[in-house]
Amino acid sequence: MDQIIVAIRSRHVLLHVGSEHRDSSDKKHRDKDKERLKLKDGSSDKQKDKHKEKKKEERADSSSFDLFGDMVQINNVLVPALCGAILVACVGMLVYILPSLCFFMPFRWEEERYTDGVKWKFLEHKGPVFAPPCDPLPSNVKFYYDGKHMKLSSSAEEVATFFAKMLDHEYTTKEVFRKNFYKDWRKEMMSEEKSKITDLNKCDFSEMSEYFKAQSEARKAMTKEDKQKIKEENERILQEYGFCIMDNHKERIANFRIEPPGLFRGRGDHPKMGMLKRRIRPEDIIVNCSKDSKHPKPPPGTKWKEVRHDNKVTWLVSWTENIQGSIKYIMLNPSSRIKGEKDWQKYETARRLKKCVEQIRAQYRDDWKSKEMRIRQRAVALYFIDKLALRAGNEKEEGETADTVGCCSLRVEHLTLHQEMDGQEYVVEFDFLGKDSIRYYNKVPVEKRVSIISTPLRLILTSILNKHLQELMDGLTAKVFRTYNASITLQQQLNEITNSEDNVPAKILSYNRANRAVAILCNHQRAPPKTFEKSMQNLQTKIDAKKEQLADAKRELKSAKADAKVRRDEKSKKAVESKKKAVQRIEEQLMKLEVQATDREENKQIALGTSKLNYLDPRISIAWCKKFGIPIEKIYNKTQREKFAWAIDMAEKDFQF
Repeated sequence: MDQIIVAIRSRHVLLHVGSEHRDSSDKKHRDKDKERLKLKDGSSDKQKDKHKEKKKEERADSSSFDLFGDMVQINNVLVPALCGAILVACVGMLVYILPSLCFFMPFRWEEERYTDGVKWKFLEHKGPVFAPPCDPLPSNVKFYYDGKHMKLSSSAEEVATFFAKMLDHEYTTKEVFRKNFYKDWRKEMMSEEKSKITDLNKCDFSEMSEYFKAQSEARKAMTKEDKQKIKEENERILQEYGFCIMDNHKERIANFRIEPPGLFRGRGDHPKMGMLKRRIRPEDIIVNCSKDSKHPKPPPGTKWKEVRHDNKVTWLVSWTENIQGSIKYIMLNPSSRIKGEKDWQKYETARRLKKCVEQIRAQYRDDWKSKEMRIRQRAVALYFIDKLALRAGNEKEEGETADTVGCCSLRVEHLTLHQEMDGQEYVVEFDFLGKDSIRYYNKVPVEKRVSIISTPLRLILTSILNKHLQELMDGLTAKVFRTYNASITLQQQLNEITNSEDNVPAKILSYNRANRAVAILCNHQRAPPKTFEKSMQNLQTKIDAKKEQLADAKRELKSAKADAKVRRDEKSKKAVESKKKAVQRIEEQLMKLEVQATDREENKQIALGTSKLNYLDPRISIAWCKKFGIPIEKIYNKTQREKFAWAIDMAEKDFQF
């Protein structure tokens, strides 16, 4: 702002100087006219010579432009001084649009922050984009029950299409999924439909399924023009609904589209898979914005559940989903200032733990000897959270959701104590369902005292553990331990296995291996992709073809060398060099493919994304990239780079977690 004001003031000075220059220029021209008149009246030769000298000086001066004069004279040709006019117009426009520019200025990390939990003072947005209504099926696409065509009501047909779209998926073969779907589907049926459709096994969704497959293929086969129209429409919606104004900053919104209705899948063996995710309507929506903003308008003929003005939260829209009764939110994009700050603070808290972690470990080891059982068990729980990066877990009501547990909610049946196992003493064998019903199975050798204390489980409440952690370090929770251990593991692995002499693909393999060590620690498992075997076969075919190409290139090099030995001319020497480069290029391509195959095989059942986005301080990865000359886009995609913009700005190549 100061620079703009200085520029405007400077412009005023220039205009003033230009005015004085014009006055001086006019006087000079009047003097010239007088001189010409004298020459016409028969002036002396001396005066003529003096006049010629003046003309030379004027021609020399004409090489400099008078930007603020009305005219400039070059070689006796008058040219409009457009430059000055353009500059005046630009300054005028700048003054006009200056308030808008200031309104959308990019944020800076050093901006003043609010206190007392206030997140913003002004918030304005357009609300959510609702899922489009379900189109009825064409008349030629039929549903059959017990071999006979049956016309379904609109609500029953819509839910039936959800099942039909998943017909080729293994979910629809699972008993729990089918049972839950059928139960919720019947709730959408008319009484006549309920009386007729009594067995899911007699339902034939095949025509529906084929119809949706054909639609999918048609979308893939769309013309470039049609795809462009869809892209333009999506961009229009993004520009209208995908941004909000928060405290003079235009911020991107993460998920402004409401998820369409469908069948719940869940992860692992979730007991609620197959249940109907109901359509979210305006009446379910709570909108959050500032009082002095232009409030979002609901679709015509509808109204919001509530409009709030809570500036101590960062969500824009919320609603309660029907499967697990959890609250869903529309939030700011991860690249926003608030999100970036939260990430930054999270990893800084984990870094603070690094300074006192050994002291905390010594403390919980001393607590193993406590006379009080609750203190001993609290110490063992903290030991498992620290050593295995276990989630703390929370108490649940019986039958409320899947029987998932964490460290503080483990029961006797979830672990087995072994005096000796696999040649190791005092082994604890864990076997339980963790978050998202993902099985956690691990065999861990522990200290003898831990083995003894672990016997009389149940352990302790998460709230009790977290209260104790707060006493050990401000801001410390079980999740901070998980973040710390994940980040420090990545840092140590990268320091140990990265070879500066390796090429880029080999270094990226080292990075992924370090990330894999973290994913294993955090139990970030996944089922092998359906197309895994086929993709590996395709990759192996490419490797085999590349090996043959390399063999041919080596034979050609050998032949070229023999030819050069006989001919001893410049042409044959150049041929040898060309063949050498070809061999090197193919060897690099082969190595890249082989590294890719190794990486893909090792990632078969490990999900790297969760730890990379949520538990690993991004500054570790960015510093590693800068230190070893790896393009950051090889590690983080565009969306992730936007999320971690703060880290990209901060991290230098010598950063260590």
